[in-house]
Amino acid sequence: MAKNMQPIAKRCRALGISPAVMGYAKKSTNRNPGNQMRRKKSEYALQLNEKQKVKFIYGILEKQFRSYYEEAFRMQGKTGENLLSLIERRLDNVVFRAGFAMTRREARQLVSHAHFTVNGKKVNIPSYLVKPGDVVAISEKSMGLAKFKAVLEANATMPIVGWLSVDKAHGQATIATLPIRDEIDYEVEENLIVELYSK
Repeated sequence: MAKNMQPIAKRCRALGISPAVMGYAKKSTNRNPGNQMRRKKSEYALQLNEKQKVKFIYGILEKQFRSYYEEAFRMQGKTGENLLSLIERRLDNVVFRAGFAMTRREARQLVSHAHFTVNGKKVNIPSYLVKPGDVVAISEKSMGLAKFKAVLEANATMPIVGWLSVDKAHGQATIATLPIRDEIDYEVEENLIVELYSK
Protein backbone atom coordinates (compact mmCIF):
# COMPACT_ATOMS: atom_id res chain seq x y z
CA MET A 1 0.00 0.00 0.00
CA ALA A 2 1.37 3.44 -0.94
CA LYS A 3 2.15 5.77 1.95
CA ASN A 4 2.50 9.53 2.18
CA MET A 5 5.81 10.04 4.00
CA GLN A 6 6.08 13.82 3.68
CA PRO A 7 7.15 15.75 6.82
CA ILE A 8 3.97 17.04 8.46
CA ALA A 9 5.04 20.52 9.58
CA LYS A 10 6.96 21.28 6.38
CA ARG A 11 4.07 20.24 4.15
CA CYS A 12 1.51 22.10 6.27
CA ARG A 13 3.54 25.28 5.90
CA ALA A 14 3.76 24.86 2.12
CA LEU A 15 0.01 24.30 1.82
CA GLY A 16 -0.93 27.05 4.26
CA ILE A 17 -2.74 24.87 6.81
CA SER A 18 -2.30 24.51 10.57
CA PRO A 19 -0.68 21.28 11.85
CA ALA A 20 -3.53 21.19 14.39
CA VAL A 21 -5.87 20.21 11.52
CA MET A 22 -3.76 17.07 11.16
CA GLY A 23 -3.92 16.37 14.90
CA TYR A 24 -0.40 17.67 15.59
CA ALA A 25 -1.12 20.55 17.96
CA LYS A 26 2.52 21.03 19.05
CA LYS A 27 4.26 20.84 15.67
CA SER A 28 5.66 23.94 14.03
CA THR A 29 8.23 24.89 11.41
CA ASN A 30 10.46 27.86 10.70
CA ARG A 31 10.48 27.18 6.97
CA ASN A 32 9.98 30.38 4.99
CA PRO A 33 8.55 32.52 7.84
CA GLY A 34 5.79 34.83 6.71
CA ASN A 35 5.76 33.30 3.23
CA GLN A 36 8.50 35.70 2.14
CA MET A 37 9.66 35.89 -1.48
CA ARG A 38 6.58 34.12 -2.81
CA ARG A 39 5.42 35.13 -6.26
CA LYS A 40 1.74 35.58 -7.04
CA LYS A 41 0.17 32.21 -7.84
CA SER A 42 -1.54 31.50 -11.12
CA GLU A 43 -5.15 30.33 -11.25
CA TYR A 44 -3.97 26.77 -11.91
CA ALA A 45 -1.55 26.91 -8.97
CA LEU A 46 -4.36 28.02 -6.63
CA GLN A 47 -6.62 25.19 -7.83
CA LEU A 48 -3.82 22.62 -7.49
CA ASN A 49 -2.96 23.87 -4.00
CA GLU A 50 -6.55 23.34 -2.79
CA LYS A 51 -6.57 19.80 -4.16
CA GLN A 52 -3.18 18.99 -2.63
CA LYS A 53 -4.34 20.43 0.69
CA VAL A 54 -7.39 18.13 0.95
CA LYS A 55 -5.41 15.10 -0.27
CA PHE A 56 -2.71 15.73 2.35
CA ILE A 57 -5.10 16.30 5.25
CA TYR A 58 -6.88 12.98 4.66
CA GLY A 59 -3.85 11.06 3.38
CA ILE A 60 -5.42 10.21 0.01
CA LEU A 61 -3.45 9.56 -3.17
CA GLU A 62 -4.44 10.88 -6.61
CA LYS A 63 -6.18 7.82 -8.07
CA GLN A 64 -8.51 7.43 -5.09
CA PHE A 65 -9.13 11.18 -4.84
CA ARG A 66 -10.13 11.26 -8.50
CA SER A 67 -12.63 8.43 -7.92
CA TYR A 68 -14.14 10.39 -5.01
CA TYR A 69 -14.52 13.41 -7.30
CA GLU A 70 -16.23 11.35 -10.00
CA GLU A 71 -18.64 9.87 -7.45
CA ALA A 72 -19.35 13.35 -6.02
CA PHE A 73 -20.01 14.64 -9.56
CA ARG A 74 -22.68 11.95 -10.11
CA MET A 75 -24.47 12.82 -6.85
CA GLN A 76 -27.19 15.45 -6.53
CA GLY A 77 -26.16 18.80 -5.11
CA LYS A 78 -22.90 20.77 -5.29
CA THR A 79 -20.00 18.62 -6.42
CA GLY A 80 -17.46 20.30 -4.10
CA GLU A 81 -19.60 19.84 -1.00
CA ASN A 82 -20.40 16.25 -2.01
CA LEU A 83 -16.66 15.57 -2.35
CA LEU A 84 -15.84 16.84 1.14
CA SER A 85 -18.78 14.91 2.63
CA LEU A 86 -17.63 11.67 0.97
CA ILE A 87 -14.09 12.03 2.27
CA GLU A 88 -15.28 12.88 5.79
CA ARG A 89 -17.19 9.57 5.82
CA ARG A 90 -14.00 7.51 5.50
CA LEU A 91 -13.62 5.10 8.43
CA ASP A 92 -10.15 6.38 9.36
CA ASN A 93 -11.49 9.95 9.50
CA VAL A 94 -14.47 8.88 11.64
CA VAL A 95 -12.06 7.19 14.08
CA PHE A 96 -10.03 10.41 14.28
CA ARG A 97 -13.09 12.67 14.58
CA ALA A 98 -14.52 10.49 17.36
CA GLY A 99 -11.32 10.90 19.38
CA PHE A 100 -10.27 7.24 19.14
CA ALA A 101 -6.90 8.22 17.61
CA MET A 102 -4.62 11.25 17.98
CA THR A 103 -4.11 11.80 14.23
CA ARG A 104 -5.59 10.58 10.95
CA ARG A 105 -2.35 8.72 10.20
CA GLU A 106 -2.64 6.88 13.49
CA ALA A 107 -6.33 6.21 12.82
CA ARG A 108 -5.48 4.70 9.42
CA GLN A 109 -2.95 2.37 11.02
CA LEU A 110 -5.32 1.30 13.81
CA VAL A 111 -8.10 0.56 11.31
CA SER A 112 -5.67 -1.45 9.15
CA HIS A 113 -4.78 -3.53 12.21
CA ALA A 114 -8.48 -4.40 12.71
CA HIS A 115 -8.98 -2.61 16.02
CA PHE A 116 -12.45 -1.35 14.97
CA THR A 117 -15.83 -2.76 14.08
CA VAL A 118 -18.69 -1.31 12.05
CA ASN A 119 -22.10 -2.57 13.16
CA GLY A 120 -20.39 -5.38 15.07
CA LYS A 121 -18.23 -6.61 12.17
CA LYS A 122 -14.48 -6.06 12.00
CA VAL A 123 -13.44 -3.71 9.20
CA ASN A 124 -9.77 -3.13 8.33
CA ILE A 125 -10.23 -0.86 5.30
CA PRO A 126 -9.44 2.81 6.12
CA SER A 127 -11.35 4.05 3.05
CA TYR A 128 -14.57 2.22 4.04
CA LEU A 129 -17.42 4.73 3.77
CA VAL A 130 -19.81 4.83 6.71
CA LYS A 131 -23.45 5.88 6.39
CA PRO A 132 -26.05 7.31 8.79
CA GLY A 133 -27.01 4.76 11.43
CA ASP A 134 -23.67 2.91 11.35
CA VAL A 135 -21.99 2.27 14.70
CA VAL A 136 -18.19 2.41 14.72
CA ALA A 137 -16.66 0.87 17.84
CA ILE A 138 -13.31 -0.12 19.28
CA SER A 139 -13.29 -3.92 19.22
CA GLU A 140 -13.92 -5.65 22.52
CA LYS A 141 -10.44 -7.16 22.51
CA SER A 142 -8.75 -3.82 21.81
CA MET A 143 -10.78 -1.78 24.31
CA GLY A 144 -8.66 -3.01 27.20
CA LEU A 145 -5.35 -2.01 25.60
CA ALA A 146 -3.34 0.71 27.37
CA LYS A 147 -3.01 2.50 24.02
CA PHE A 148 -6.75 3.16 23.72
CA LYS A 149 -7.13 4.06 27.38
CA ALA A 150 -4.42 6.72 26.97
CA VAL A 151 -5.93 8.11 23.74
CA LEU A 152 -9.47 8.28 25.16
CA GLU A 153 -8.15 10.06 28.25
CA ALA A 154 -6.10 12.53 26.18
CA ASN A 155 -9.07 13.29 23.92
CA ALA A 156 -11.66 13.45 26.71
CA THR A 157 -12.38 17.15 26.10
CA MET A 158 -11.94 17.10 22.32
CA PRO A 159 -14.92 18.75 20.54
CA ILE A 160 -16.99 16.30 18.48
CA VAL A 161 -18.46 17.17 15.09
CA GLY A 162 -22.25 17.43 14.96
CA TRP A 163 -22.77 14.47 12.63
CA LEU A 164 -21.29 12.04 15.18
CA SER A 165 -22.74 10.82 18.46
CA VAL A 166 -19.88 9.51 20.61
CA ASP A 167 -19.93 7.33 23.73
CA LYS A 168 -16.30 7.35 24.82
CA ALA A 169 -16.98 5.24 27.90
CA HIS A 170 -17.89 2.32 25.64
CA GLY A 171 -15.64 3.31 22.73
CA GLN A 172 -18.52 3.78 20.29
CA ALA A 173 -19.46 6.41 17.71
CA THR A 174 -22.77 6.50 15.85
CA ILE A 175 -23.08 8.29 12.52
CA ALA A 176 -26.12 10.47 13.17
CA THR A 177 -26.29 12.25 9.81
CA LEU A 178 -24.19 12.88 6.71
CA PRO A 179 -21.37 15.42 7.21
CA ILE A 180 -22.23 18.92 6.01
CA ARG A 181 -19.97 21.64 4.60
CA ASP A 182 -20.33 23.94 7.63
CA GLU A 183 -18.70 21.32 9.86
CA ILE A 184 -15.42 21.23 7.92
CA ASP A 185 -12.92 22.72 10.38
CA TYR A 186 -10.21 23.91 7.98
CA GLU A 187 -10.18 26.51 5.22
CA VAL A 188 -10.70 25.07 1.77
CA GLU A 189 -12.19 26.44 -1.44
CA GLU A 190 -13.66 23.26 -2.84
CA ASN A 191 -14.96 25.11 -5.90
CA LEU A 192 -11.35 25.45 -7.07
CA ILE A 193 -10.94 21.65 -6.95
CA VAL A 194 -14.07 21.25 -9.05
CA GLU A 195 -12.75 23.83 -11.55
CA LEU A 196 -9.45 21.94 -11.76
CA TYR A 197 -11.09 18.61 -12.57
CA SER A 198 -13.61 20.22 -14.92
CA LYS A 199 -10.95 21.33 -17.39
